[in-house]
Order: sequence, then structure tokens, then C-alpha cells
Amino acid sequence: MRTVGARGKEAATVSEGGSPTVRRRELGTSLRTLRTARGMTVDQVAAALLCSPSKVSRMETGHRGATLRDVRDLCRLYGVSDEAERDRLMTLAREGKQQGWWQSYDLPWSTYVGMEAEAVEIKEYKSSVLPGLLQTSDYARALHEAVVPKISDDIIHQRVESRLRRQELLTEADPPKLWTIIDEAVLHRVVGGRDVMRRQLDRLVELSYAPNVVVQVIPYTAGAHAALESNFNILEFGNPEAPGFIYVEGLVGFIYLENARDLDRYREVFEVLRSSKALNPKDSRDLVIKVSRQIELKA
Repeated sequence: MRTVGARGKEAATVSEGGSPTVRRRELGTSLRTLRTARGMTVDQVAAALLCSPSKVSRMETGHRGATLRDVRDLCRLYGVSDEAERDRLMTLAREGKQQGWWQSYDLPWSTYVGMEAEAVEIKEYKSSVLPGLLQTSDYARALHEAVVPKISDDIIHQRVESRLRRQELLTEADPPKLWTIIDEAVLHRVVGGRDVMRRQLDRLVELSYAPNVVVQVIPYTAGAHAALESNFNILEFGNPEAPGFIYVEGLVGFIYLENARDLDRYREVFEVLRSSKALNPKDSRDLVIKVSRQIELKA
């Protein structure tokens, strides 16, 4: 059983397989909507609950899970009289406290993985490496072995294992749509050696035939474009209580963007890349096959 947003389908409550990260975000959005409808500030709510303003803010952003007592007190404060709505909020709070499979891996990007687990559509642009959902284990391992400062073999093993588990999303009964745009440079960067890279490109070709996967390549001949020095992921949930979500990763860390202006900007950039800079899916696949054969001949 799911609320709207778990793969975009309607039902009464959230399933046991739902993402606690998304449940916390849905709850936070609902609580923020209730607060603003009452015309109250975060400070006023904090004073009424005898807690810090940061706690209220973190509950509303989903960075902190609200307890059942928090939700009960907030429903009283906001005058939520509808029993069904109170039950919905309580259910979100309860399921937001559950453990997602990714939490056992202690991943630095666990927030993203928790959001990805319930996205209905994933759009991403990569200028330097293939996206995690399309990586082979050897390719992923080679990337982690190049990290500075170095990380232990145990951590590398855990991160590769978690990446492979993430990929199970693509073969679920109701999988998200994955729309990947990569720069041609990604195909030519030989990660892990020629054998590893050739197998990775062959895997990319195989995945590109999946009905829920679209792969497009921006060729060198496309020249400059709006995302030339960037990498980003856009997650869509099909649910007003869990609006779109942008993830940007780099040496400075992990950036999560949620406001409407940022969402509109990244969606516009992705659309320009898709429609006017990248090759169509068939021509993109042909280019991947061509580069794979070139690597094989040089081996």
C-alpha cells in the first residue's frame, strides 16, 4: 500500500518497501503547508512546542524525522480536525523512522539513495563518468580505487555492493524511467583498463535496450553547452507532497536543491541537452558500439 508518489500511484498508505527518506520529506512538506496556512512562523511554532526553531525547520525539510508526539502536538497546534489527515501524517512519521537498506552501508550520499529509491523518473547528465545505475562492478571499483584520500578495501567493497543493489531499481516490476545523457568523453575515458572499459560499454549498450532506460550521448561536435562543466541528477516523484529534487556532486561535497527556481533551471538545461545537443538514442547506441570496438582493437 502506498500514498501518491510511490511510483506515482494512489492508495491509502505507504508500503513497507517505501523509502523512509521520502516519507520524511512528504511529512515535512505537509507540516510546512499546515504552518504557513495558519500564518505561523517557525519561531512561533518552536515556542509553542517548547523546542528549538532548528528542530522545526529540520522536520519540515525532512532532515529530521518527526516523532508521533511531534505530529500529534503539531496537529493540535494547526487545528487539524480531519481524522484521515491526522492518520496520514502519523503514518508518514511512523514510516519515516523505518530503516532503509542503504542506511546499513553508511554512504556519504545516503540521502540521495533514499530519494532515488522511490523516484518515478531519474534524469541525469554526466560529463566525466557513467552514472552509478549503469556501472559494472569492475568499473565502479576502479572509480573508488582512484578516490583521494584513499579508502579501505572494505569500504570500496561496501560501496560497490551498494551500487549494484541500487541497480535493482531498473528491473523492478514497476521501475522508474532512467533518462541518462553523457558526454562523449565518458566513452573514451578508459576506467579500470581496456578490458573493464570494453565490458562497461557493452553493458551500456545492453541496458540502452531496456524499455525504461534512455541513453543519449553529446558528441564532441556539439561544442559548448549549458552543462559542460557540470554533473547533476533530477529526481521526479509525481507527487505534490514530494516535489522534484536535484542532486549535484563534486569535490566540495553533495548539494541538494529543492526550490522551484532551481528545479525549473535544471529541467530546462536537461531539455536543451536532450533535444538539441545529444544524439538520438539509436545514434548514441551506435557511437557507444563504435568506441567499444575501437577499444577492443587497441587491446
